[in-house]
Amino acid sequence: MEKNEQYHSSDYISVRLLPEFIRFLLKRRLLKLNGRYSPKGIYEYVIARTKYIDHIFKTAIGNGTEQILILGAGYDTRGIRLLPADSKTRVYEMDTPGVQNGKEKQLAKRGIHKPENNIYIPIDFLREDIRGKLMESDYSFGNRTLFILEGLIMYLSAESVNQLFDMFRECSAGGSLVLFDYVYGSVLRKENRYYGEGDIFNTVVKADEKWTFGIEEGTISQFLKEHEFDLVEELDTSSIEERYFKNREGELVARVNGTHSIVLAGKGI
Repeated sequence: MEKNEQYHSSDYISVRLLPEFIRFLLKRRLLKLNGRYSPKGIYEYVIARTKYIDHIFKTAIGNGTEQILILGAGYDTRGIRLLPADSKTRVYEMDTPGVQNGKEKQLAKRGIHKPENNIYIPIDFLREDIRGKLMESDYSFGNRTLFILEGLIMYLSAESVNQLFDMFRECSAGGSLVLFDYVYGSVLRKENRYYGEGDIFNTVVKADEKWTFGIEEGTISQFLKEHEFDLVEELDTSSIEERYFKNREGELVARVNGTHSIVLAGKGI
């Protein structure tokens, strides 16, 4: 619904999934997602992250990646809006049964068709093993895979994150990619180094969604090497602002919350 090209998204499905009253308020600018109570720069960060993941998702399909696995997919719409009708890529979404059942009902209610190769794998993350659930599906451990963890690992324990990345290595072919974002370790220590840091940290604490895992700034390559992945690209705040929030005259139109970084890593690349 945004008019500004730096903010506008092509995700037409999310708009249709909104409750009618909320859609009404947003259309008439009576409700603003980037209002005075929103953490500084986080609206811009989420928009940029969405655009970047969309780009990598489409590129992976175009390059013949056999499968994409989205962990904690929620109401992600990429498996519908970005998956060509003739694509052989299989998009697997893992989330709790309650979330997936609710999503299916809302899609059906609005007449939105989900492709057959957009496959749900229900899982209780606290009690069930991801690898075991994949083995129960038609997921192939020998295929090139794009793993997507959007806004996820900062809520996990270090042990869980390490287990996840080891699983990615063991459950995919060479040339596979992992796309994720993370917060800096100093943010967890409340060192307040970055734009909007205090705002977003207080917001997640109040929402009872406290961050528990971070990676020290400048050490991402080392973290990836420990799991036998190589850094393909990292977008820190300045990179995000340069790529997504400069107008045609080269002027910066918005600042981005500085607590996060987005990473694309590859196996045997």
